[in-house]
Amino acid sequence: MSSVSQAVPASPPVPSNARSIRALAGLNFCLADVRDGLGPFLGIFLLGQGWAPDQIGFVMTAGGLAGMLASTPLGALADATRAKRALIAACAVAVIVASLALLALPTFTVTILSQVVTGLAGAAIGPALAALTLGLVGQDGLPAQLGRNEAFNHAGNFAAALLAGWLGYSFGIAAVFWLMAAMAAASLVALAFVRPRDIDHDVARGMEPGDAAEGHAPPGLSVLLRSAPLLVMGVTLLLFHLGNAAMLPLLGQAIAARGTADPSAYTAATVMVAQLTMVPMALLAARLARRHGYFIVFLAALAALPIRGLIAGLWPSVYALLPVQILDGVGAGLLGVATPGLAARILRGSGHVNVGIGAVMTLQSIGAALSPTLAGLVAVRFGYPAAFLALAGVAALALVVWLYGARLMIGAARHG
Repeated sequence: MSSVSQAVPASPPVPSNARSIRALAGLNFCLADVRDGLGPFLGIFLLGQGWAPDQIGFVMTAGGLAGMLASTPLGALADATRAKRALIAACAVAVIVASLALLALPTFTVTILSQVVTGLAGAAIGPALAALTLGLVGQDGLPAQLGRNEAFNHAGNFAAALLAGWLGYSFGIAAVFWLMAAMAAASLVALAFVRPRDIDHDVARGMEPGDAAEGHAPPGLSVLLRSAPLLVMGVTLLLFHLGNAAMLPLLGQAIAARGTADPSAYTAATVMVAQLTMVPMALLAARLARRHGYFIVFLAALAALPIRGLIAGLWPSVYALLPVQILDGVGAGLLGVATPGLAARILRGSGHVNVGIGAVMTLQSIGAALSPTLAGLVAVRFGYPAAFLALAGVAALALVVWLYGARLMIGAARHG
């Protein structure tokens, strides 16, 4: 063999599941506009229908409560079922139907039902995507893949927001509903390219490779109740989302109430700034998690939210959009990777990773569901600046809880 041929290294083999992993990226991109529902555009749409801020808050809370109640059992379903692709597909179809029904008939009853269905779908998609990811790449590949998942998710949100702003400005807010339906349909196409044979369903639920073949059954669900780190993580996320969930919708409503900018275009701009920030933050979170553990990732995310609320509350200007939404991107980009990653690390080997993620989502959903009601009540009685400051105070409390529970968390986080 010649020296030239010896100097050329052999190309690394292409993983057998490479196509499915590429499809997973496309799935996260397309589900970006489906997983969270209409988000801030719902508030703008309902304001245009003559709804008051507190009424909007109550409706959003209904959807959040539905997701909260269903998160843990839907996480258990993601662990147990081998039809993970069908579960995600059913959620995408449900969101299409619910959103178009709301557009056609925006009565109180239809709006409530639409938000309940959307909340249930969002609660199912999170654990199901986590299970799909874990089943494709395993625990060792999870941090890096979660970073890629979140980067594509935020890129999808940015693209959807850009299109929503243009379509909303050109054709009215109703175009946003049709855009979300189109994204949901595209997610079904991406999902079809994830091959079932590439998914290890035992690894997907948090068991070690070969456990099932050796006859090892997962322990009972009481393992979740005995996990102090998981509890600290859940309470922290409850408080974080209580302070965070209503901030972006409230920002759009405040601008709409003042009449200082086009509400559709402004709301789209708020989303785009945040999503552009989240893409590099998600990739950074994956790198930090591999090198330093998840504790520091959580700490940075939690610190950004109180500052964000203070800026929004003390600077009532359209130009507050930039710092407020950059900080939103920092917090959400980091937590999007750290939340499922740390839960998977804490519960590794238990066989209940996704029900654990569902339990954490239940706690954070409590905060997210109550956040619009809290913000709406404060805004009606004391004005929008006071509502932002109230949300900032709750966010500061989340940071205190995280630091107080540091001793419980550091052991698990350093091994993340």
